[in-house]
Amino acid sequence: MSYLLNAISLLLGIAFDAVVILFLLRVAAEACRAEFHNPLSQFVYRATNPVLAPMRRVLPNWRRINLAALLVAWFVVLVKHAVLFAVMGIAPHVLGLIVLAAAKLFDFALLCYLIVVFAWALLSMFAPDPRQPFQRLLSDLAAPLVRPLEGRVSIGAIDFSPTIVILVLLLARLLVAAPLIDLGMRLTLAG
Repeated sequence: MSYLLNAISLLLGIAFDAVVILFLLRVAAEACRAEFHNPLSQFVYRATNPVLAPMRRVLPNWRRINLAALLVAWFVVLVKHAVLFAVMGIAPHVLGLIVLAAAKLFDFALLCYLIVVFAWALLSMFAPDPRQPFQRLLSDLAAPLVRPLEGRVSIGAIDFSPTIVILVLLLARLLVAAPLIDLGMRLTLAG
């Protein structure tokens, strides 16, 4: 691939990934019942609501999972890979592209949660102001994963629950997401 194609692929990837992060944040914030009055939560809500409001009439939430936001995130990943294949001059198979987009979205969600838990653990070591919007959102998002292990895997004053969660997320990326991505790539490029 030429240098120009690499640059175009990078810029397209960043643009599409920013949109996916926004919709995944909406899914995670609703699932974790993040504080609605947090300015960051308000931003995510306002940025995604014009797209999601009409869709939610047709596709309601399942339990606390915003299926409309999840569908939009998956569709953005699908379009991203279709555009990237087009830039490279490859005609992908549709079924493979659908599987690849689902696998990549799952992997991306695991990566995002890995970053959230790591950032939350890192910030908690420095005792930041709990009123800070970023810290409150990180706490709301990380708590459902870390809370079940808190106090159970500690040595002295050191709690290793974030470390265990990060390890599980890494293993899920390696043992579940990576094989699904490989399957999606094989199906996409088959023929």
